[in-house]
Amino acid sequence: MAHSLKIPFFLFSTLSIIPLSHQLEQHPLDSLTAKEFIRVQAIVNQSHPTSTTNLTFQYIGLNEPDKQAVLSWLKNHPTTTPPPRQAFVVARINHQTHELIIDLSRDDTVSDRIHHGFGYPSLTFQEQIDADQLVSNHAPFLAALNKRGLKAEKVVCGSFTVGWFGETKQNGRVVKIMCYYLDGTVNLYMRPIEAITVTVDLEAMKIIHFQDRLVVPVPKAAGTDYRESKQKPPFGPELKGITVVQPDGPSFTIDGSRVRWANWDFHLSFDARVGPIVSLASIYDTEKQEFRRVMYRGFVSELFVPYMDLTEEWYYRTFFDAGEYGYGLCAVPLEPLRDCPANAVYMGAFVAAQNGMPIEMPNVFCIFERNAGDVMWRHTETMIPPDLITEVRPDMSLVVRMVSTVGNYDYINDWEFKQIGSIKVTVGLTGLLEVRGSKYTHKDQIDEEVYGTLLAENTLGTYHDHFITYHLDLDVDGEPNSFVKSKLQTVKVTDQTSPRKSYWKVVSETAKTESDAKIKLGPDSAEVLVVNPNKRTNMGNFVGYRLIPGSVASPLMTDDDYPQIRAAFTEYNVWVTPYNKSEKWAGGVYTDQSRGDDTLATWTSRNRRIENKDIVLWYTLGFHHVPYQEDFPLMPTISTGFELRPANFFEYNPVLKVKGPNNVRGPNCSVSSSGLN
Repeated sequence: MAHSLKIPFFLFSTLSIIPLSHQLEQHPLDSLTAKEFIRVQAIVNQSHPTSTTNLTFQYIGLNEPDKQAVLSWLKNHPTTTPPPRQAFVVARINHQTHELIIDLSRDDTVSDRIHHGFGYPSLTFQEQIDADQLVSNHAPFLAALNKRGLKAEKVVCGSFTVGWFGETKQNGRVVKIMCYYLDGTVNLYMRPIEAITVTVDLEAMKIIHFQDRLVVPVPKAAGTDYRESKQKPPFGPELKGITVVQPDGPSFTIDGSRVRWANWDFHLSFDARVGPIVSLASIYDTEKQEFRRVMYRGFVSELFVPYMDLTEEWYYRTFFDAGEYGYGLCAVPLEPLRDCPANAVYMGAFVAAQNGMPIEMPNVFCIFERNAGDVMWRHTETMIPPDLITEVRPDMSLVVRMVSTVGNYDYINDWEFKQIGSIKVTVGLTGLLEVRGSKYTHKDQIDEEVYGTLLAENTLGTYHDHFITYHLDLDVDGEPNSFVKSKLQTVKVTDQTSPRKSYWKVVSETAKTESDAKIKLGPDSAEVLVVNPNKRTNMGNFVGYRLIPGSVASPLMTDDDYPQIRAAFTEYNVWVTPYNKSEKWAGGVYTDQSRGDDTLATWTSRNRRIENKDIVLWYTLGFHHVPYQEDFPLMPTISTGFELRPANFFEYNPVLKVKGPNNVRGPNCSVSSSGLN
């Protein structure tokens, strides 16, 4: 959601991985480099020489090569040349949206198409800041502050996208400005200045509407500052430090953007819209003595955050954080020893300003090995007296982390690779609630619908949702895959074959088309698998991976509500589509003021065949967030996620023969005390 106007310049961005080590040859899926950003900027400017004063870069990213070209290159590498490097650019040129493909191998423009449909590209930080600053000299706004007894120099403002609510005519690129009051705190989001509406035309960069509807008390600053230096006694109990030490160094290696750890090998890149992209994730099978691919490409496709407040200044707050603001664009530098442990290694990025020029930003990702004291597997056998057999293996994993601060919310994104063959994806939500100022100081005073929880005096925490949709192009042991959904079915025993009256069995169905694969997860769902119907284990089972969901939430808005029309891709938790390079952003390319005509839901209406095809699994996790007082003035992290776990992928437990690391192996960790041969 909106960013305040006080944003560091280095965040005007699209991001590109800065490799830790020198890479002799560029990988086809590498993020664009600083030099490539400069070349893109030059090529676009040269192709529109008369438009330099009306040309802004809204998005620059890698134009992903054709999948078969990448796989062919991998198979024949290093004897073949990689696919051509191309950039995908969305630019505003003379008040029109241009969609360009730039060929960096030839330094020319492959295509330059004007978008005439609904929706607009994502906002840049610079235009948000420019819009926010307009109010500081707007006489009606200053008069509204004076009426409230507020000091203009203590006001901070942010730009909010306006959504779509049935208008037949496009509104143009506009935002609404919401302002906050500091004066005694840095927690601006706890001090909203309510009932003032300022609408800005981003193209003309001028205020086109102002309304001061009523005066609402601004919540107090006392007790809202979250900085450690500002806290006063009494304090919570102080814990002793825990040191993470790897005396022999990390067990992973990074070569450019390729990461190798234990039995995993994958490629890591960055995108301004979606953040981290994990590609070509493969796991080494010790029995087959080969790497076997699990996932071609995985990333956050969209985040939908609708607020449930229907008041005039709030009803439109139905944000698409990736498509409107840029989930990667909002990535922040990670704090060593705070965001990541002492054994973490960091990767930086480049950012491109609104004019397309690159700026360096450090510590976008951290990568570290985790040993949280969990157990990967264990057993104690007491049935063979006098021997006591105990075998335990500690759970070690590799974590890739990025934090995206989208306005008031901080999203902690983890991709965790486990030795058992699982990829565990977690998102943690923390930061600050979006609160509404109110006249109420006690719950007993409330005699109307207020759309939230009274958290403090004059402070309502608004009900809202978070839906996060992941694009997961699984290639389980190869590209042709099928989607299998299973249910646990109760069977009654009607004869005398057993004293039991019932049991349950698994009933499985292979989806043939897209409509067969749409699933709303709930108590009746059991197993969701992607299998390779052309590969079997020695026991005859199809090799596969299963999706293990975390918290499950579905939209509670009606299907005809305009925000839900735009976010129809959240209607089901699981979708499956045939692979299509252009279908990667679930909310469509142009999400700002979109109308739901280019989303995952509309793509699947074609009901294409997906059995034994190269398919993409889409998974939406969610929260219905009812704020509580413990979320004030800053919210403790709440996390959810999902796991992609082997399902008959291996012939037996793939970590049966894994030994614990040298510094933890011993009688309390990996033990064989039986005395048996």
